Amino acid sequence: MKRKIYDELLNWKKNNIDIPLMVVGARQIGKTYIINEFCKKEFNKYIYINLFEDKNIINIYNEEISSTEKFQKLELYLGKKIDLDNTIIFFDEIQESEELISSLKFFCESNRPFKIICAGSLLGVKINRFKKSFPVGKVRILEMNSMSFDEFLYAYYDNDLMIKEIEKCYSNNKKMLEPLHNKLMELYNIYLIIGGLPASVANYLEKKDMLIFDRNIIKFIISSYLKDMNKYVTDIFESTRIENIYNSIPSQLGNPSDKFQYSKVKSGARAREYESAINWLLSSKMVFKCSNIKKCEKPLKVFINNDVFKLYLSDAGILSYLLEISYKDLVFDEKFMYMGIIAENYVANELLRNGLSLYYWNSGNKAEIDFVLNINDKIIPIEVKSSNNNQAKSLKVYIEKYNPDYSIRISSKNFGFENNIKSVPLYAVFCIK
Repeated sequence: MKRKIYDELLNWKKNNIDIPLMVVGARQIGKTYIINEFCKKEFNKYIYINLFEDKNIINIYNEEISSTEKFQKLELYLGKKIDLDNTIIFFDEIQESEELISSLKFFCESNRPFKIICAGSLLGVKINRFKKSFPVGKVRILEMNSMSFDEFLYAYYDNDLMIKEIEKCYSNNKKMLEPLHNKLMELYNIYLIIGGLPASVANYLEKKDMLIFDRNIIKFIISSYLKDMNKYVTDIFESTRIENIYNSIPSQLGNPSDKFQYSKVKSGARAREYESAINWLLSSKMVFKCSNIKKCEKPLKVFINNDVFKLYLSDAGILSYLLEISYKDLVFDEKFMYMGIIAENYVANELLRNGLSLYYWNSGNKAEIDFVLNINDKIIPIEVKSSNNNQAKSLKVYIEKYNPDYSIRISSKNFGFENNIKSVPLYAVFCIK
């Protein structure tokens, strides 16, 4: 499957290959697949090392010897002298060895032409809880997420023609041809159920039939997330807190208070009890945070209200699965109350994949703007609707207060621009950059 991160890998090869690259992201999002493709296509020689499968290499790097000697021992273990000029080395599951992560400094500073790329699940957790000396400034970190909607479209059509048409309509505020608009909304609803996890997408694309789509794939991936958590968290109480927070997020998103509440995790719970657990989930890339801001002025980060925030799950399919929502619920039940929650979580993921920091704003009980973003050095409010509902009371309050250059309404409505509000269909959120 084509992934946008491939271009970033090419950029690393062209401009920063002397600095080891670390790809960070949750399990089962396609890190190993795309890095394998990159290494095979772009280099004459390629060595793949999986630390989860080969503990002997971990033992080599645990030895009390110099980094130069460790690499020599690695060559002996592999049974060959590595042609560094033409070879890239991919260390997969590198979170299994803090010593090897520390040795990335050696690879970076060496005069020899090392080409090192590494990846693994829970790398963010490992980095934030590093016991040894992390090679700050000696590693380039690249974040990867599950497949975005445009990546799903590319896989569905096996070309980018539809993506280019969406981008053209977005740029020109030109309506999409109605039959195409309807087809894309159908694919959007499918994506909300299958999500962007590559195994899930592949299962759907095999038959392109939601009646035989196997949701057990998502169930298995959620289980693998929790299994990883129990592996890397030694405190059983912290493990329980992490799992409780994760499982509470679907109901948290439906919370009328429009913020994460610890009392929804456990009665009487306090922030200090769960702060570490939330940080674990954020580092693992299993959840993402959207911070509340007190003022919608530049720089937005200065006005964060640290005690008020939302948490979103990292994949639309995971949220739909945890909510036990079916494809029929999305398509045939127009009054389905959780449609808005699923749409909001989907939009958050798409914006985040485009490198945008997530903020939201509210004004007491009068108004709430789902997302406030810095787009091309302009502060732009974004309102998300799951249908073509044009009522925008909150947006009106915001506009009267801050007078933005323009506003964005994301909904099932076709493209357009009216009353200084840019209408963006739900399937086109990937265009907002």
